[in-house]
This record gives sequence, structure tokens and C-alpha cells, in this order.
Amino acid sequence: MRSRWLFLTISLVVATVPLGKRDLQATAPFGAQEKKPAERQQPLSPAEAARTFNVPDDLRVEQVLAEPLVKQPLSLSFDEKGRLWVVNYEQYPYPAGLKILSRDKYWRVVYDKVPAPPPHHVRGKDRITIHEDSDGDGGYDKHSVFIDGLSIATSCARGRGGVFVLNPPYLLFYPTRLPEKVGQSPFPRDADQPTGDPVVLLQGFGLEDCHSTANSLRWGVDGWLYGTHGSTVSSRITIPSPPPSPRKGERESPVQMIGQHVWRYHPEKKVFEIFAEGGGNAFGIEVDALGRLYSGHNGGDTRGFHYVQGGYYRKGFEKHGVLANPFAFGFFEAMAHNKAQRFSHTFVINEGHALPDKYLGKMFAVAPLQSHVMLSDVMPDRSSVKTKDLEPILTTSDKWFRPVDIKPGPDGLYVADFYEQHIAHLRHYEGLVDNTTGRVYRISGKDRQPQQRVDYGALPSARLVDQLISPNRWVRETVLRVLGDRRDASIIPTLRQRLFTSQGQRALSMLWALNLSGGLTPDSAAEALAHPEPMVRAWTVRLLGDEQRLGADMAKRLAELAAAETSVHVRSQLAASAKRVPAAEGLPIVRNLIFRDDDAGDIHVPLLLWWAIEANCAKERDRVIGMWRDSTLWTTKLAEGTILPRLMKRFALAGTQKDLQTCTELFRLAPEKRHGQILLKGFEEAFKGRSSAGLPPELLAEIGKLGGGSLAFGVRLGKDDAVAKALAVVQNPKAPAAERVGLIEVLGETRQPRCVPVLLGLLAAKETVITRSALTALQAYKDDRIGAEVVKRYPSFDGELRETAETLLLSRREWSKQWLAAVDQGAIPTKAIPRASVRQMLLHDDDGIKGLVRKHWGDVKGATTAEMQQEINRLLQVVGTGGGDPLPGKKLFTARCATCHTLHAQGGTVGPDLTTYKRDDAANLMLHVVNPNAEIREGFETHVIVTESGRTLNGIVVEKDNRVVVLRTADGQRVVLPRDEIETERAAGVSLMPEGGLHGLSEREVRDLFAYLRSSQPLNYTK
Repeated sequence: MRSRWLFLTISLVVATVPLGKRDLQATAPFGAQEKKPAERQQPLSPAEAARTFNVPDDLRVEQVLAEPLVKQPLSLSFDEKGRLWVVNYEQYPYPAGLKILSRDKYWRVVYDKVPAPPPHHVRGKDRITIHEDSDGDGGYDKHSVFIDGLSIATSCARGRGGVFVLNPPYLLFYPTRLPEKVGQSPFPRDADQPTGDPVVLLQGFGLEDCHSTANSLRWGVDGWLYGTHGSTVSSRITIPSPPPSPRKGERESPVQMIGQHVWRYHPEKKVFEIFAEGGGNAFGIEVDALGRLYSGHNGGDTRGFHYVQGGYYRKGFEKHGVLANPFAFGFFEAMAHNKAQRFSHTFVINEGHALPDKYLGKMFAVAPLQSHVMLSDVMPDRSSVKTKDLEPILTTSDKWFRPVDIKPGPDGLYVADFYEQHIAHLRHYEGLVDNTTGRVYRISGKDRQPQQRVDYGALPSARLVDQLISPNRWVRETVLRVLGDRRDASIIPTLRQRLFTSQGQRALSMLWALNLSGGLTPDSAAEALAHPEPMVRAWTVRLLGDEQRLGADMAKRLAELAAAETSVHVRSQLAASAKRVPAAEGLPIVRNLIFRDDDAGDIHVPLLLWWAIEANCAKERDRVIGMWRDSTLWTTKLAEGTILPRLMKRFALAGTQKDLQTCTELFRLAPEKRHGQILLKGFEEAFKGRSSAGLPPELLAEIGKLGGGSLAFGVRLGKDDAVAKALAVVQNPKAPAAERVGLIEVLGETRQPRCVPVLLGLLAAKETVITRSALTALQAYKDDRIGAEVVKRYPSFDGELRETAETLLLSRREWSKQWLAAVDQGAIPTKAIPRASVRQMLLHDDDGIKGLVRKHWGDVKGATTAEMQQEINRLLQVVGTGGGDPLPGKKLFTARCATCHTLHAQGGTVGPDLTTYKRDDAANLMLHVVNPNAEIREGFETHVIVTESGRTLNGIVVEKDNRVVVLRTADGQRVVLPRDEIETERAAGVSLMPEGGLHGLSEREVRDLFAYLRSSQPLNYTK
């Protein structure tokens, strides 16, 4: 408990700026701005606000900056001179020059265009300012602007001869390097303003929510720039004119990020990659003295996440989408913590001596909703950490205090105060944001005296090496950045010598500096792997893995280290790095780590090992399966508890014929029946709610040996009693629908004549899913009774049932004739049959069919290219007017598109998954909707297959091997055709997607549909 409180005294008084009318853009959405004047309260002046703070009696808080010097300070950082850089987020929440076309409940916005990068952009109000204590008295007395006119600039990082500015949708680099003769210094020097136009390093960061766009750019100790990515934005990151991929020799595809991520960029290598996926509404990055990376969380009961390389973390799945890897099969949780209110925007772990020693290693977390800074303990938790709140360390009665950033500086901890009455997405769009206010505070020890700033950029490299032993982490990080800028080879011998004669933090700092200076050679790395300091070994592993290729000798060393390593921190990094290198190098590391039973209960290691294996399952399955030829590996705790069930589930869920063959092989490799049962558990999980149609006989046999011969498997094996029981179950309306559907599909595979009457009877079932399954199963039988019955019921079908009935009737010549006969007799109106289906009937090449089609429909050719282009232009004008609502658009998508296409993990798989498709390009999107044959995406060409029994099917070939061809039909059904039953197969050269997808929609509905099509994340809410 604290003995007393110290009332804050003011060291800086800044004139109050009157609260005026907000300068809101004309493009603010739906006229909802400048509302609720009764809710607006008057702010306190900087001097008044500063007097409201309470701190413990051994600390001091000083207001070092306030408006008008800074406004809406979002991000703080310090340069090598100890000067404070502030990103002023004054343009928030409306990007300059953009028009809002639609938004959703969470204020995820679709804009009319992508803004151009500076200097060709529409100028905004954001600024980056520099503040200096020129006389060393602790006050900032010299102020300048580095750059202004930016729009939605969230953070910056100085280094490498310039300033990196994160200005979504771009990461920019402003050069500042001065010519040597101008700098008059033996070391490279930089100007305080750009010396040229910015270079676009990355493009594609999402802008749909300025409250959580990419943010918090900062240097890591490894020479990478790290950033976070909030929950309500999505990105497609590309590198303009990228260099060839070192692994593929070709340009990489865009890197997709949906929702929460930590990412990084290497300035010299020009490489962008996801460091970890998931987390909270990630804002802020902290890197502790051991180089471990953290970010805050927008939920409760935690202070945030400890991110490990390559990890998957909990995210707001319903609201923000699923993990990118469907085979992750698990994720890491936030750091364990006591019950607490939401939320820690970001935090810093104090590892300097500007505060009393009792605060060393403590966490200082800013909580903008509660208007305080929380002090927490940080404690080990296996290979991670956990936290516990102690008390709010900084409190105030001024509820406008909104701390959004906290950073270590040369003389204390600095807090950025956004200073707002409300700090939430919705309130900022209601005209309750004031972009004229903002303050910055410094927390330090009560008795700490001001010290003269040191210009680390002016020190010789040898003296910088001496500074790596500083007790102040900020000094060490600054020195590392400067050494990374210089890459001075002359200090490599000193760094190497000190690395191998130092312990603890000193040794770790020498390793980082050696790497940044270009001195971490294979010989040095091999020696560092034997260093007595565990974190030196762990970081050596990480730096080696970052090269994405170890080489045979180093790979062997790491495999040997995995078998002998005593530290779980090193083993955790070995598992993470094994995922990054080729299978031949990484899997031996994984194999040896699986034998470490002590890690079965670790917080990270088990899943890291699974992810390292899964990364190789698609392209290196032979190596993956080869691991399990060693029967001793099966008996380890990690194998039995984590790896084996996931391994089987992964191949079973992928479900191609080759994957299913792999499942068979795994069953055969199981050394004991209990291991087979573990595999069977994973297999059953994969097939929950899925059709088990088309399973190879050899796989069924292996499952039968394990006693897992379910009723469905018995039917597939042709057991009479199993078929009889299955027929009884599918007719029982009280049986679970999922069980009935699964058995109906299997009965379709058996093609036993006695099944036909039962399946025909199911066409009258009350449940649509039962009727649809029966229609699909009946396609396999050659029986004219089927066509007659389906034609009879056709008028009563609608929606999915009608589509599936059409697929059935089109599949056989006689059934198509029966269908046309009903039209000719007036039982079915011509307008009831889609034009696309009429065209497909002609594939039977039958004179009778051709005559009836000509009689009732005439020429069934589609619209001309010119006609479709005219329609595209008209619809683009409709969409461009804006005002679409994505929620009713989602309903339209579900009704019209979801049978074939998936968007945000919902929908069918006939056509391409639209989630990662470039949907912000309205013209391209419209082209493919109106004219689906304009460009047929590779792998989605329509194929026509005729079987020996006279069955004609058209669809997309999703896979084939020497035994079967698997076709996905237009109604989303997966049909497995034995090769020996196929008479002919040919590509049709057209898309399965019919023309006229927007026919019948009003202009409002078109706008709504496109609002949803261009939505970046799921819309799992109702109005």
C-alpha cells in the first residue's frame, strides 16, 4: 500500500486552445456527424488537467508537451539525440480526399478509391513533430515539424538514413541522409526534414477503420521493423517492383491479413512477412530486454499477448474472421492475468533506472477507457509470462485523459494523451472528436535530476559498443539501431570477443550488435549455440532461422541441440524456426523435440511443433510421413497428446484422394492399436458434419480393423445387414438429420437397386437437407422412374432443391427428355427453367432435345460482349453513387452467390473463394459477375464427363488420380467417378457461373450486394 500521494506540480504551462467547431469533412458518412451537442463537455486546459493527477510518493509526473505544440498524439518515439518524435493524428477519423460508399455496424468503411501516396496525395492534417530539450533542464524548448500534410499516419521510426512512416495504405521511407561534406562528421548524419520525396516500401494496408489500422512501427533488436494490425481492418500487402523471391525465383503473391496480426519488414532485404496472427485489437508493440515481443488487447482479464514467431493466437473469430490456416487446429491465448477491466491499449515493461529500483521489471499499461496507467507484475509462465495487476500507478479525476501510447525514453516513461471525452469507434464518428487537443506526460522518479542529453549518433562505434552494457534498455536499443545503420565491420572482433566472455544481458546485447554489424558468420553462430546463456542460444537459433535455409552442417547442429537443450526457451525457438526452413532441415529438429516429454505441458511448444509439421504436409508429405516410420516416436507424450490426432485430422480434412491415401498409410504405420485409436479420433473429427462419400476401400478396411466400422462403413463394405439398417435410419424422421444425410450419400455410392424406392420416397421429406441429399444420391442410378418422379415434383421445388433437381435431370439424356416433355405438355412453364440449364441440355447432342429447345426457347446463345459491356458500365455508375448497406447485401449474397462462392468462411466451394480475391476493384468485380466467361480462373474450368451408363455431368474437376475423378457440380455437390466408368471427358471452355447474376435486382440491391462483396471482414450481427 502507498503511504501517501503526491499532488502533481506543473513544470510546463501551455495556453488553452478554445474548443471550436470540428472541421469535419464533407465526406462524413450518412450525415451522422456534428450531433449530440448536449453530450459535449468542456475540456480542461493543459494546466488544469495536469493538476488533477495522482501518483505514488516516490514518482513524479510532468506534462512535457500540450496543444498547440502537439495535437492528438498517437505514437511516441525517440531518436539517437534523445529528441521526442510525436505522430499527431489530426486527420482522424476521415482520410483526406476519400468518399465513403458504405459502412457496417463496426464502422468498417468502403471508400471510393485508394489514396495516392505522398507527394501525390490529397493533403491531410497529420504531422510528425520533433521536440528537443536543448539545454538539458528536462523541459522541451525546441520544436519543429518533420513532415505535415499526411493523412492517417500512425507511427514512424528513424533509421537507415531516413524516417520510415506508416501511413496506411503505405509504408513510406523519407530520405534524410546529408552529404558527408555537409554533415561535417566522420559518421553519417541526417537532416531534420526530408531530403527527397518518399519511397513506397509497402502498399495495401487497410484503411476501413482508422481506429485500428496498421500501427506502432518500431525497430526490433534483430534489425527488422515491426508493426501491428488492428482487428477491424484487412490488408493485401505487396512490395512495389519486388525483388525475386529467394526461394522461388519469382514474385510473391500479396500477403493477406484479415484482422489482428503482428508483421515485420526488413529494410535491407526488402522482405515483408507475418510474424504472428491473431491477438486483440493489436495496438502497440513492446520488446523487452530479452527481445520478446508483446502487444496489448482490447478485451478484459489480460494485459495482452506475448507473441512468438509463427504463432497463431485467439482472435475475434465471429467478428473478424477465421485464422488464415484452416489446419492450425489450435491457437495461443492471451497472457494469464487476474480479473481486470478492459483494456490495455499498449504497455511498457520498465527496464531503466529513471524510476526507483522497485519498479524494475514492472509493467506500466495505459488504459484509455479507465483514464489511468496500471502497474502490474510480470512473472514467468513456462516458456512465456503471466501478469498480475498491483494498482493504478497514475490516476486522475479528468475523464478526458486518454492514454494511447507509452514508451521508454532516456529519462523516464512517456505517455501520449489523446485527450478526448469519448474514445470509441462510434463516438468519434458522431462528431465528438476534437483534433485540437493532446498532451504528453513523463513519469520518472521523484528525486531524479535532469541530465544532459547524449547524441549517440555522434559517438564512435567503439564507444557505442561500451554503451551496450547500459542498465537503461532505451540506451541499448538506441545504440543497436545506430550500429545497424552503420554496419561498421571494424567493431566485429570486439563484439565477438565480448559475446563469448560475457553472461546474461551483456552477452545478449553483444550478439544482437554482432548480427546488426554483419558479423554473425556461420562459425560465430556455431560457437554461440554453445553459449552458457540460454537466450543467446535461443536468439542464435532465431537469427539462423530468419535466413530460411540453414545448410546441412548447421541443420545437423540444430537437430543435435534439440535433443540436448536444457532450456525450454531455446526449445520453443527451435520449434518456431523449424517451421521456417526446408523440411529436410526442419523436420529432424522437430523429431528430436518431440522426444522431449517435459514440454508436453508447455504453453507454446506443443502447438509450435504441430505447426512446423503442418507447414510441410502439402509439399513434403513423404518426409512428414517418413518421420513416423520410427515406432518409438509414436509413444512420446507430445505425439500422443498433440501431434498424431492433428496429423490425421489434417489429411482427412484436406480430403483429396492423395490425402486419403496418406490417412491409410498412417493407420498402417501405427505400432499399437491405441495409436490407431488416436488417429481414428482425429479422422472422425475431420468428418463431423461432412460427407464420407468416396473413401477408398483400403482406408475403410484399415478403419474396420480398428473396430471403427460404423454403419456407414458397413454399407460401403456391402454388408446386407448394414444396408438394411441404413435404409431404416434414413426413413426415420426422428433420427438426427446429419446421420441421415451421411447415410443417404453412402447409399448413393452403393448403387443397389433396392435403395431407389426408399430414396424416391425421401423426395417428400419435410427437411430440405434430406430431400436434397436424396436427389444427389439418385443421380448415380440409371432408372427412368427417377426422372419421372423428379419432373413431377419439380414445380414444388424452390431454391437449392430446384438447383439440385436440375443437376439430376441434366445428368442423363432420358431424364432431360422427360423434363422437356413436361414443358411441351404445359406442366412446367418455360420461364421456370434457367437459360443456363437449357444450354446444358444441348450437351447431350440429341435431335429430339434440340428440336424441343428450339421450339420453346429459340436461339439460346448468351448476350453479346458489347451488350454485357454496356450493362457493366451502367451498373458501375449505380455502385459508384455509394450508400450501400452490406447487411442486406449479405442476404442477397447468401441467396444468389453462396451456393458456389465462399466469402468470410461462409458459402460453397464450386467457384473461387472470394475472401482473398481483390474485391476493392469494382470494375473487375463487376466484369466477372456480369460476364463470367470473360476470364475463367485457372482450376475452375467447366468439364463435361459422360459415363458408360449414359450419365452426363458438368462441373469443375477438383482432383483426379489413376483411380477416380472428383467433380464439383454447379449445385455444390461433390461427385466421385471411378475412372473405369468414364467414357469421355472434355473441357467445355465456359464458366459454371451463369450470366445475368444481377438480373432482377434494383439499383439499391445492387449497391447493397456490392457493399457486402467489398466488405473486408464478416458481418456477424443484426440491426
